Amino acid sequence: MPNLWQLILGGLISGILAGFLGIGGGTVLVPLQVALGYSPVQAVATSSMAIAITAISGTIQNWRMGYFNLQKVMLLGLPALVTAQLGVYLANQIPDYILLISFAGLLLLNIYLVELRKRLVAKTGENQPVSWNPLFSRIVTGGAAGILAGLFGVGGGVIMVPLQILLLGEPIKLAIQTSLGVIVITAISATIGHGITGNILLNEGLILGLGGLIGAQISTRFLPRLSDRVVSLAFRSLLAILSVYMFWQAWQILQK
Repeated sequence: MPNLWQLILGGLISGILAGFLGIGGGTVLVPLQVALGYSPVQAVATSSMAIAITAISGTIQNWRMGYFNLQKVMLLGLPALVTAQLGVYLANQIPDYILLISFAGLLLLNIYLVELRKRLVAKTGENQPVSWNPLFSRIVTGGAAGILAGLFGVGGGVIMVPLQILLLGEPIKLAIQTSLGVIVITAISATIGHGITGNILLNEGLILGLGGLIGAQISTRFLPRLSDRVVSLAFRSLLAILSVYMFWQAWQILQK
């Protein structure tokens, strides 16, 4: 396999980011695979499979350390389980360049959502959620995560983390830990859907997933030691860098 070492390294980095940021690693895996020459829909599908392996590893570690809340995970995971299949359907219908532009736009949106939460906290002096019904907020958060998992192969954490902060008033580290548990559900659902359509590259997915498994074990041990400020800055910086890259990839496709 010509891209073996790039895939191993990419999987390891994605796993570390999954544990630190609760984003499943798809925000790294999809751009990486596109850069290595795979089609966007193959990158999305294969990323879903790798994320499932990574998220399971990280969630087991969180559970062993006492940072796993099954009730919170299931309240977000059940709506995500259903909507992930809608995302898979959309991924097979959308042209590649639109898929990449949409992915980049999603990353920028999440930077705004995190910053909005920060301003709200600074204004009120406490981390109060937006005044929506908590059950409705969880359905919206989990449902959006499921669609994005199937559509973009990102696990859904890129939307779950800021929405938990914004709508539910969760601290960022708790949002990350819950997000990683929900990603197990969304990624498995998306993997099944993409597997049926034949988009998954099995060998690449296993390599990325095993690398991510190791990385997630490393990062989940260190997350509780980091300040919310450091984690938040890392989260926003990563999204900004990757959004620029995905816009550039979409532009390259349009030039062909």
